[in-house]
Amino acid sequence: MTASLDRLRVGSAPDSWGVWFPDDPHQVPWSRFLDEVSGAGYEWIELGPYGYLPTDPARLTDEVTARGLQVSAGTVFTSLHRGPEVWDATWEHVSQVAELTRAMGADHLVVIPSFWRDDKTAAPIEPSELTAEQWRHLTGGMERLAREVRERYGLGIVVHPHADTHIDTEEHVARFLDATDPDLVGLCLDTGHYAYCGGDSVKLIETYGERIGYLHLKQVDPDILAEVVRDGIPFGPAVKKGVMCEPPLGVPAMEPVLSAAQGLGVDLFAIVEQDMYPCPPDRPRPIAERTRRFLRTCGA
Repeated sequence: MTASLDRLRVGSAPDSWGVWFPDDPHQVPWSRFLDEVSGAGYEWIELGPYGYLPTDPARLTDEVTARGLQVSAGTVFTSLHRGPEVWDATWEHVSQVAELTRAMGADHLVVIPSFWRDDKTAAPIEPSELTAEQWRHLTGGMERLAREVRERYGLGIVVHPHADTHIDTEEHVARFLDATDPDLVGLCLDTGHYAYCGGDSVKLIETYGERIGYLHLKQVDPDILAEVVRDGIPFGPAVKKGVMCEPPLGVPAMEPVLSAAQGLGVDLFAIVEQDMYPCPPDRPRPIAERTRRFLRTCGA
């Protein structure tokens, strides 16, 4: 008999519908996303890129409530490793997203470090490794961000290790966690991105369980990943090749990850995110429905 994963609240996100940008001709309209994510059996969603969904709280509340949906988190990208000079621009963006996130009744802000390669052209923007000074800027800036977001908006931040950013591998994730205040800075474990970068999600949960505040569920196609690693393919083109795949077709296996997360004994969102930008508009919903059915067989 499958154990009940009663501490995990499953949802999905615009990312699973091929949405990476606030406005892009390759993406499905926001109203279609809301219709289909609800129809696929999910009750929780993320805001996605700020400006994709309506940013007026009253209108967005009407739209999600009409479809039986609730918002679990907002998402921001930050470049805090660049030092104090980027703070004002960072806070302007963060405060917009945090205000809408709070208005929608959510408690989490997912914080993703900026890419060191351009997310559309894949051209390098800066070195892939940070200097010691940049690490201090990153960790100190993230703690400052956590304090400000908590004090002003009542939200907790969860930092999202991500491919082609400076927080990606096991080594970098451990370095970041060891250098930040556990009472301020939580972690959003994205099982697909962590596997893409060579990490072991179960090991991370077992080692840093008290830091895990949020989950993104996805898998990686190991054959395509081997090609990506061999040829040094950037993340954007790797996604176009299908490196992120629907469970249970890839790695890591979902069952032990979900069991380890349940074992933490805390309530966690487990948001399905399958990167597939760009994709045909009719592709996401059947994948979302199959994924929801699969997660139910796991006890979620």
